[in-house]
Amino acid sequence: MMDRRRFLSALGAMGGGLLVTWQAQATDWVNLGSAPLDTSGMRTDSARVFDLSVSSADPSLTGVILWTHINPDAIKPNEPLYLQVALDANFQTMLMQAQIAPQDISPERDHTIKIDLDGQLPATKAGGPYFYRFIYDRTLSRTGRCRTLSSAGSALKHLKFGLLTCQDYTNGYYGALSHVAKDDSLDFVLHLGDFIYESAGDPRFQSLPFADRMLVLPSGGIVAMDLADYRTIYRKYRSDPMLQAAMERHTFICVPDDHETANDSYWDYARDTLGAPDHPYTTDPQYGNSPALLKQLKLDSQRAWTEYVPARVSYNPLATHPHEALKVYRQFAFGSFLDMFMIENRTYRSPHPCGEKDALGRYVPIGCTKYNSPEQTLLGATQHNWLVEGLTQSKATWKLMGNQTFFGRLAVTFLGAELAPLDVDAWDGFNAERRALTGALREAKVRNYLVVTGDLHTFMASNTKHDYGNLNPLDFDNFVGAEFMTPSVTSANLGEMIGSKLTAEQRTLLMQGLAAPAVRLNNPHIQYFNSNQQGYSTLELTDSYAEWVAYAVDKSVNDPAVARKCVARQRKYMSLPWLMAQSTGGY
Repeated sequence: MMDRRRFLSALGAMGGGLLVTWQAQATDWVNLGSAPLDTSGMRTDSARVFDLSVSSADPSLTGVILWTHINPDAIKPNEPLYLQVALDANFQTMLMQAQIAPQDISPERDHTIKIDLDGQLPATKAGGPYFYRFIYDRTLSRTGRCRTLSSAGSALKHLKFGLLTCQDYTNGYYGALSHVAKDDSLDFVLHLGDFIYESAGDPRFQSLPFADRMLVLPSGGIVAMDLADYRTIYRKYRSDPMLQAAMERHTFICVPDDHETANDSYWDYARDTLGAPDHPYTTDPQYGNSPALLKQLKLDSQRAWTEYVPARVSYNPLATHPHEALKVYRQFAFGSFLDMFMIENRTYRSPHPCGEKDALGRYVPIGCTKYNSPEQTLLGATQHNWLVEGLTQSKATWKLMGNQTFFGRLAVTFLGAELAPLDVDAWDGFNAERRALTGALREAKVRNYLVVTGDLHTFMASNTKHDYGNLNPLDFDNFVGAEFMTPSVTSANLGEMIGSKLTAEQRTLLMQGLAAPAVRLNNPHIQYFNSNQQGYSTLELTDSYAEWVAYAVDKSVNDPAVARKCVARQRKYMSLPWLMAQSTGGY
């Protein structure tokens, strides 16, 4: 039976001009058919109206999410907004047109517009590209390019993703995003969290070396305190021309990490509120560590994320509890070639296993082993069960988990035995849940399992194992897949974050400790480690291997033509349990 949306869409297509209205992403819009609107003589100073440009996200077989923002200074009473989607950049072969009601250009959503076209575009093997633009007050937006999922099914044999994370606006320029924008070989871009940083000059994370990248929040603080602060941050980030170019040219699939809300955030189940160990609502006595303020902070951050990061997620703006307001984790099926599971590991996670102190609690606990407790959860029971069921029942060639924090082990070890984990803010702090997941994969004999990860501001490629204490390279059943960590676009890498408080001699020792040989000596499953540079990476899937290519891009250069350098290339063959290093020549 045809659902209501498809039925109304079919009616709208009949006769070309019948006006039909339905609800999509909380926005009322009308299908105008495919007869081209008269665009002669329209203005092209798009930034005057569409000050944050356009973007697309979350492909389906027959649609994408399309997004824009209207400059409040350009709003006119009773002026409608129009959308066009075509097969060509000149909009000669029109696929659809829509009219968005004037009342939906509203301060309630901070003048953001998000349209879900699922069911409105043709299902094709190529999945596009399609071209789209908005029109307001006889002004054309920039033209965006988007893709849908391929309908090729079992015939699909190739996909390529750009991988991004951690793009602190105050900490550098977005040259890496310029390279992503120009790469036409990419099918989609995965953003693995920290699209924004809630901080605007927090000295623990931001040295503010770039005077033109400063942020001033309405609250006057150095971290976001409310919805107005979060919205201000998103508007500033999305004003960057290199970020705009990347989002105009590619369809993004995004998940949040902690900095969309607060550093190292979690859910404080004992008090049923957000845990934010570094936020003023927790640390400043004038706020009294108020559960109500912290819960509202999470709700505010969720609302701003749904406004400024387009995604096909369920969101209830009337909800008073964050667990009922927004569900981010979701699945994408790329025919029978790839099942991709985008997870969310901040909203439901337990507090840090060894306390909330900075160095010796959240990262490198000494004399504490609670990170092995089965009570620790990163995903929450509902998401965990959804993920295990999806991965173990998938019949796709490749299974990919889009993940925020390092899934593998990073530890100080002796002969394979773990002496101390180095970051229990990541999956090392939730070891029992990780082993339950890898155990389920191993029991179900899941093949071709991959993880892509952000968060740690590091290039890393590693073999994923069930038992990291087992150093036998011939125990093939112990290998369950491979993990690729993309570096930060601009955010301070490990050396910068820790080294900023050290002397020159101490920094030298630190960098020696973070050098690949030292890391790999303690963690032989890690095949590549580099926390000295920023940039981005790509992941290419074929019918015989997955290949990760890592690019370093200097964040201090404010130029879209900034050079990039290929620093690593690792390949995971279907026929082998381990990663294989490849030459970086020619990349």
